[in-house]
Amino acid sequence: MGQKILIIGGVAAGPKTACRLNRLDPEAEITIIDQDNLISYGGCGIPYYISGDVSDEKELRNTSFHTTRDESFFINAKGVTVLTRTRVLAINRNKREVEAENLDTGTRKSIKYDKLVITTGSQPYILPIPGVDLDGVFIISDLHKAITIKERLARGEISKAVIIGGGAIGLEMAESFADLWGVTTSLIEFMPQLLPNILDSDFAGMLAKHMRDHGVNIYLGEAAQSIEADLNGKACKVITANREIEADIVIMAAGVRPRAQLAEDSGLLVSKFGIVVNNRLQTSDPDIYAAGDCIENTHLVSGKKCMAPMGSLANREGRIVADNLAGIPSTYEGWIGSFVMKAFECCVGGTGLSYQTAKAEGFDADYVISAQSDRAHFFPEQAVIPLQMVFDRKTRRVLGLQGFGPMNDAVLARIDAAAALIAKGGTIDDFSKLEMAYAPPFATALDALNATANVADNKASGRLQTISITDFMAWMDNLDSHPDWVALDIRHPAESEMFVKKYGARWLPVPYVNIRQRYRELPTDKTMIIICDAGTRSYEIQRFLDYKKFHSLVLGGGFNCIRRIGADWWPSK
Repeated sequence: MGQKILIIGGVAAGPKTACRLNRLDPEAEITIIDQDNLISYGGCGIPYYISGDVSDEKELRNTSFHTTRDESFFINAKGVTVLTRTRVLAINRNKREVEAENLDTGTRKSIKYDKLVITTGSQPYILPIPGVDLDGVFIISDLHKAITIKERLARGEISKAVIIGGGAIGLEMAESFADLWGVTTSLIEFMPQLLPNILDSDFAGMLAKHMRDHGVNIYLGEAAQSIEADLNGKACKVITANREIEADIVIMAAGVRPRAQLAEDSGLLVSKFGIVVNNRLQTSDPDIYAAGDCIENTHLVSGKKCMAPMGSLANREGRIVADNLAGIPSTYEGWIGSFVMKAFECCVGGTGLSYQTAKAEGFDADYVISAQSDRAHFFPEQAVIPLQMVFDRKTRRVLGLQGFGPMNDAVLARIDAAAALIAKGGTIDDFSKLEMAYAPPFATALDALNATANVADNKASGRLQTISITDFMAWMDNLDSHPDWVALDIRHPAESEMFVKKYGARWLPVPYVNIRQRYRELPTDKTMIIICDAGTRSYEIQRFLDYKKFHSLVLGGGFNCIRRIGADWWPSK
């Protein structure tokens, strides 16, 4: 008989560990225990099931060959025993056994193990406000909740939805309600931007405008104070300090916490980020491993401990646990925070550190924003993808990359390439020289990622002086704040005309092709903010003006980014 492997948790990391280990060690007796009756499902697909992109919840539990992953599937196809509707109450490390209870019958029994794997995942954070326990308030913690929401939508019971939380789950749920179902949807985020601590404010601004353009009401810098009930005891209204928002359903998406209490109660080392593991994913007890959302992770750029609740990581970690259980030395070093998410017709993604986080972590950080074509400019489906590269000025190490663009593979491809280099400590020069596959339908000859690295090189080397989008927007809101600034608009006259009409002498229209002939018309006692669509032409003109002893700043990303963020000062034709 082989070793007895007991796995607590049957959604992502647990099944991956079990199936991989069975292939490596067919003699092992592997048992998965889970308190739910629905196991091994794609939890990240729940918003898309609710939206209708995934028509049936079984698709989230099915294999690629359309077989449902249930108890029968695991024992017959994988050789793994699964005990559903069974909760582990305690771990006795001395006896190497767990006490488990059948939730349907109430019977308890002890189950022995040689090695134990904890994959208990995460649990939603429940805001401590009145009304969270009302009917109609949902926390997306499992597939059952998603099924109930979908049933209420299908019965026409929901016409107004309020989402509390502007993270990835909150945004995906907002799209789910507003898109296919046409539900009036509002999202509340107590931080001043969406995806706080993940995106920088410029890219969060692009995302917020896109969501608003598709009918989602976004309220930033507001906290939900309470949820009120109607006469039938059902949630009907969310209250903030600024407003009252009617609702037929309230989705609380205020983040997650590691589900690590069982491990802590057994005496295992646990931090605020989860169960502490070594790089083989062993806990403080060498006979117990842990993987998935419940473990403490390491951010490979900052070096700090963190939580990393990602299904992709859970599967990678599960494989590593299985290797080590089978005697194949395998290590897990950490993650760098790569993500991508859909938002109606656009997507946003990032990897590594945001600029704000990099500064907070003590890096000598700087950044550039470019607006690059995702494929050859002459190709019919060409689109512009703003990219932001964060780097350390002293070492030139790239710390992070963010992107925003259409719902295709353009942003994802650049994020994935950047993730590989950032994880290895790649520098601006590495990114500039990185070989990227090229054909006009897929990329430009000088790829958008290479081009962004070249912009970073110009800034890190002192050749490029920029103004941030935030500072430019603030100046446009109050031109008198910097009376010595003027805009130098080098776009086509048809594009600059309406700005000249509105701002007069503060807006200088000199087309890109005429600068070298007309530069003597420019003021020598002003700082000129050079504006084009992307920033590329602006940099070229800045170099010329530097040679001629003018002072100027480049608006990185140009008006391509400004249009995506939106501005009250934008003149109407």
